[in-house]
Amino acid sequence: MRAAIYREFGKPLAIENVPDPTPSNGGVVIRVKATGLCRSDWHGWRGHDPDITLPHVPGHELAGIVEATGKDVHNWTTGDRVTLPFVCGCGTCPQCISGNHQVCDRQFQPGFSHWGSFAEYVAMDYADVNLVSLPAEIDFVTAASLGCRFITSYRAIVAQGKVAKGQWVAVHGCGGVGLSAVMIASALGAKVIAIDIGDDKLEFARSIGASATVNAIRSDDVVEEIRDLTQGGVHVSLDALGSTETCFNSIANLRKRGRHVQVGLMLGDHSNPIVPMDKIIANELEIVGSHGMQAHKYPEMLSMIQNGKLSPQKLIGKSITLEDARTELVNMDRFTGVGVTVITKFD
Repeated sequence: MRAAIYREFGKPLAIENVPDPTPSNGGVVIRVKATGLCRSDWHGWRGHDPDITLPHVPGHELAGIVEATGKDVHNWTTGDRVTLPFVCGCGTCPQCISGNHQVCDRQFQPGFSHWGSFAEYVAMDYADVNLVSLPAEIDFVTAASLGCRFITSYRAIVAQGKVAKGQWVAVHGCGGVGLSAVMIASALGAKVIAIDIGDDKLEFARSIGASATVNAIRSDDVVEEIRDLTQGGVHVSLDALGSTETCFNSIANLRKRGRHVQVGLMLGDHSNPIVPMDKIIANELEIVGSHGMQAHKYPEMLSMIQNGKLSPQKLIGKSITLEDARTELVNMDRFTGVGVTVITKFD
């Protein structure tokens, strides 16, 4: 099969012919029809993830067709249209038994712990626990855009943020995660403030539901501007980027007893940010993390897509080839373009 592969961190990717994968006893092989290009892939390529062993094929947001199944797979057959979360649970550890597969003790992460989906085929373990049947109304490209950023934002807004109608919500960073969060929070009836440094992204955020926007470069004080807009601060705030500055601002712009949700990965030089602990104590603020979403939680989100309450297809910026991914991945730290990039051609 053809795959995009790197043999050194931070060095150019190559397109090579590598052996086709085979399924484990409890796993499947999926013929990849579409796979998203995510900043998490960039972090992996830069060497920020300790689980990656070289050489490596990235890619963790995917949708496709089951090509082969292991002997212990009971729920899936060849030809099934499927997608899956980027964190796959084993189904038997204490976390999975409690329903929290997204923090599984033995989690399988395509594109990180194992070779990923920047390839014609990808092998997936724990298939009966993690595969999600793809409704006919949802195409492969839209489904691939869900696999990391959209599902992470959905759980961050719904389960971790507990966003309710009428609340103020701040979203710091309007990449794929942030724009997803804007759409989802708006669909729930929240008043959303989108914060970014690009006017094109802020304009797009308004088009999908943001009530207000703040350009962080032109603002004299991002936190105070948000507190003024909301007459005291937001109820829920997300750092959808993952930097020391956006993390601090997301906590500092909360009203009393507000909730900060850390969604953007804090890696490399940003892994140990300074936080306004004085405000956290005095104002009884909550800080929670959000890391993907369980496969068994997909139906409620898919239902909202099917009935038109959510339109993730609007977040797709462009489709590219596997060859294009060589340069697109390297340039992800430049934050150019709006929306989600999806690989749709592999030959």
